[in-house]
Amino acid sequence: MQLAFVIPNYNHTAAISETLANLAGFGLDCYLIDDGSDDETRFLLQQLANQYEWIHLRLHPYNRGKGAAVMTGLRAAYQDGFSHVLQIDADGQHDLTDIPHFIEAATRFPAALISGQPQYDDSIPKGRLYGRYLTHFWVWVETLSFDIKDAMCGFRIYPLQSTEALLSQQALGERMDFDIEVLVKLHWQGVDIKHIPTRVIYPEDGSSHFQGVKDNLRISALHIRLFFGMLKRLPLRIQRPQRQPSPLTEEQAHQDANPVTKKANKHWSSMTERGSYWGIKLLANSYRLGGHWLCRAIMYPVILYFFITGKTARHASMDFLQHVKTVAPDNPQLSHPLNWLDNLKHFFAFGNAALDRIDAWCDRIPPEKIDFPESDILSSHMATGQGAVLLVSHLGNLELCRAISVNHRNAKVNVMVLTHHAENFNQILKQLNPNSALNLIQVTELGPSTSILLQQKIEAGELVVIAGDRTSSNSEGRVIYAPFMGKPAPFPYGPFILAGLLDCPIYSMFCLKEQGKYRVHIKPFNATLRGPRKDRMVRLQQAVNDYSQLLEYHAKQEPLQWFNFYDFWRKDNDAQRLSPTGNEPSKNRTSS
Repeated sequence: MQLAFVIPNYNHTAAISETLANLAGFGLDCYLIDDGSDDETRFLLQQLANQYEWIHLRLHPYNRGKGAAVMTGLRAAYQDGFSHVLQIDADGQHDLTDIPHFIEAATRFPAALISGQPQYDDSIPKGRLYGRYLTHFWVWVETLSFDIKDAMCGFRIYPLQSTEALLSQQALGERMDFDIEVLVKLHWQGVDIKHIPTRVIYPEDGSSHFQGVKDNLRISALHIRLFFGMLKRLPLRIQRPQRQPSPLTEEQAHQDANPVTKKANKHWSSMTERGSYWGIKLLANSYRLGGHWLCRAIMYPVILYFFITGKTARHASMDFLQHVKTVAPDNPQLSHPLNWLDNLKHFFAFGNAALDRIDAWCDRIPPEKIDFPESDILSSHMATGQGAVLLVSHLGNLELCRAISVNHRNAKVNVMVLTHHAENFNQILKQLNPNSALNLIQVTELGPSTSILLQQKIEAGELVVIAGDRTSSNSEGRVIYAPFMGKPAPFPYGPFILAGLLDCPIYSMFCLKEQGKYRVHIKPFNATLRGPRKDRMVRLQQAVNDYSQLLEYHAKQEPLQWFNFYDFWRKDNDAQRLSPTGNEPSKNRTSS
């Protein structure tokens, strides 16, 4: 690696002498770019170039902008045979003691761009800080990834071969928009971006050439161009052919026989929550400030990113919609034939359902928006003071069990959830409405302790909500197969055994958004779950069959509200589950 420094300078005199003195010990060449500075600065830079023989001074006859100065340095270094350039600002913001860490990273990853990830103190102006967060968001949208942690830090090492290829093909912005544009477009070209945390300060006697109005307008215009550039690249990325896999073993070939890739072998419980806590926190705050319209403006580009990068979920979505199309070919919600737009609508429906969940949690759904025609069924039972079990699914909106609380003010609702799959989302929900009467009960399996806890809830006259459509995370083989959309699918029998043990009425419940209103479908569960032990499997099979028929009926009516984004029909013993630690998929075991 042949490394040189590049320092753009426009009228910075306070820190440049000290900066160059600190760089002298590295023994590297430095391209110092005078970007049309005043006479005082120009004379100082010439004096420094005469003092240090390793400094190569380049002059712009007039001020062209920081980006133009950096490009002059990059191209001069490339022409002189250097392979990498470390860009440093001239105003003393950067912590030069981190340079060895940057060089070490560039040595390990010579084809990557090594960028600083600023760690600010209180010296940063708040307006600049908030503006950076807005740019972070748009860069994530434009790259359809979170690979770029900070696009505005001018402390970075460029790999010159790929950078020169970009500069020779495209005209980039020459002012403060350059740092953002070059990083995004190098990412588009496949350059890996690595980040090094580094302290950044704003010196009290420092000067900034960031022009608030003009540069913000330039950066805004840049984000518009990059956004539409991303849209132009979008079809190519979605339809990009997959690389040919290496030869497979017989076992691997069996696992990959499904059109969903090998990654889909994972049991649903092995799939981690996508989206950071702070990203979801941003959505929650936007919900507080601007309601649905602001939340959607931020959320839709993120969903688009998850759609493009979530290959397993995308394939599972299309597989499910194709099953629906087979058994309900005239469904008006789906195109004929199916295409990727149906796939995308499915993802957006999931995002909209997330907003519905927040509405439900915060009691922001007015009663006139809830259609609960069978509410008298539950009302008459709740009047007895006895609890009940509600069998639900991941079709529609589970949180609209709040509809029960709206219609039955004294009802307490307990929802069993595997919360480590949505810890971030559930944590934000709790912050939005800490007084919610809806209780989330975290479980990993349906064991005796769970049964005792829920029995206490039933005896207290409360409602217990159990999902019956997802097999347990650590009890392989404890399933019953039932016809679903024309093909056998595994259903857990644990929820049905538990419902029978609780010795209380059982109801099936589905809450779907239909014609702009939330429709709650509730009915007594007809299958009998109590009886002699010797006939238990027969009763369980009948109960699962009944549940599967109900699930299929409602899923055919509202297929875009199906939120099981994994291969629902995969045989249970083919799926990789969580290990007992809850972290890694375990090897398949034989159930006792």
